[in-house]
Amino acid sequence: MSEVVTEVRDAIRTIAIDRPHVKNALTPSVVTQLTDAFLGAATDDATRAVILTGRGGSFSSGLDLKAAISAPQELGGNAGEVGMKLFHGLVRAVRACPRPVVALVDGPAVGFGCDLALACDLRVATDRAYFQEKFVRIGLVPDGGGTFWLPRLVGLAKATELVMLGDRLEADEALRIGLVNRVVPVEQAETTAWELASRLAKGPPLALRLMKDCLTKSLARDLDAALDAECAAQLECLRSADLMEGVMAFFEKREPRFKGGAT
Repeated sequence: MSEVVTEVRDAIRTIAIDRPHVKNALTPSVVTQLTDAFLGAATDDATRAVILTGRGGSFSSGLDLKAAISAPQELGGNAGEVGMKLFHGLVRAVRACPRPVVALVDGPAVGFGCDLALACDLRVATDRAYFQEKFVRIGLVPDGGGTFWLPRLVGLAKATELVMLGDRLEADEALRIGLVNRVVPVEQAETTAWELASRLAKGPPLALRLMKDCLTKSLARDLDAALDAECAAQLECLRSADLMEGVMAFFEKREPRFKGGAT
């Protein structure tokens, strides 16, 4: 039985972790299913935006420790290294996905679950959501990109506090420091995430893909390299059918109907 549920509607692919009985804790099988779902989104022309969420009032509580301890053989002989490569593959799949990804976070986003939310492009949190880099509590370090994303999102001092102390970060504080983009009541969360994803799905696919690529790679570039990358991306957009559609829509005073692809 699949523990990751995928649905495509109105060009939006929703990927939901469906293990509410363990707060959507992650096993190697679930991580593989999530990775496959993102690889599918990357190659599906019908998908224009992705919502990643968890069912049952939790985003993800991170690694399923009970399952890992009871069945370490699932990861093979060198469990730690194999497991990290598997989990890192998911983070890479999220970042490599050419579609914008919105994380809808309800309840806990803990450990790798926190890092998974950080890997998404935008984050909508419910007012009962919280984020926690809990690794330090069991003598581990973040291993899902937390030490990469947190300093860039909230600054080094706050990132150090979150990682080294492992305290909960409540939704309102996460919004205040720029970790999330929206905080809404639980009953409004799905609608808010859907509206945000719908706006992205109606945007120019080529430009959005190139924006995501430029933003991700800019973190390791100097200004000159970033400008060169923007130049290459813009030249590609200038050759696209979406540019003509956007210009025509502007003059005709209507909403553009972007489709992506070259002229």
